[in-house]
Amino acid sequence: MLRRLFPLPPTQYDAAESWVAFGARTPRAARRASSVVLIRDSAAGVETYLGYRPGGSPLGSIAFPGGSIEATDEDEVPWFGPSLSEWAARLGILDHRLVRAHIVCAIRELFEETGVLLAGHDVLSVVENCSSEDWMAAREAVAGQDKAFESVLSKRGLGLRTDLLRPLSHWVSPGFAHRRFDTWYFAAAMPLRQTPSLLRGKGIWAGWMPAAQVIAERGATALGDEAGAQDTIGLPLSLVTTPAVEVILEKIASTRGTVAYLSVKRELKSYHPELVAQGGHYFLDITTSTATEGGGRARGR
Repeated sequence: MLRRLFPLPPTQYDAAESWVAFGARTPRAARRASSVVLIRDSAAGVETYLGYRPGGSPLGSIAFPGGSIEATDEDEVPWFGPSLSEWAARLGILDHRLVRAHIVCAIRELFEETGVLLAGHDVLSVVENCSSEDWMAAREAVAGQDKAFESVLSKRGLGLRTDLLRPLSHWVSPGFAHRRFDTWYFAAAMPLRQTPSLLRGKGIWAGWMPAAQVIAERGATALGDEAGAQDTIGLPLSLVTTPAVEVILEKIASTRGTVAYLSVKRELKSYHPELVAQGGHYFLDITTSTATEGGGRARGR
């Protein structure tokens, strides 16, 4: 295990200074959330799909697809894969409704933001070609809460392929933050014959990025410049994303390939970054594992 200090993005300094100035207070409630690390193999190593999130999202300005749980995520949906009991045991969560909500939220948010749908007509199939106007309209309706995700699935005779998800880790936003998420991160391989795309009228930037390249260039501004947003241009990786995203990218960068990464029998850890001040600057204090995941190309951090 290694103790690490991640620099705090400038957009969070006001909240940090207020927290320090007025002393320890009760943190704001953290909203339950889920995020999906979509991965695929490429000549440059394992790639993952990253996108820009405006408004100082607790998931990071540049992050994996995801978002907060909605009330309808607790409703029963067609389901293929491990049972709720099995998922509850994996995640260490006793409340089966909460377990369902995290799983459904992960797949729903991935669908809304990218059009990638982890669903099929049975446990052996995955829906294909979700890029039509009809599918975009369905994404818009679900994102706008004009249509329930369950109705989109049932209309097409689909069930969620929850077996395609792999739990990675659990992260809770630091106590000083004005917006806080209690987030479960999952990983999934990019399904064949599906293509991710931005949600019409909502997305600003997203793309496949080789994890090893992102980590190798973390001190430079290439990723932030490519996103092209006011709060990302000219900033290195740690200042445009969260420690959760950076740590997960490190693990992906250390793996041999998608299958190896998804096959890892990892210990699911919970992370609660703590705010510390050093030399007039603020950092997030986190202890992470040094182990690689998936047979490492290079040593992880």
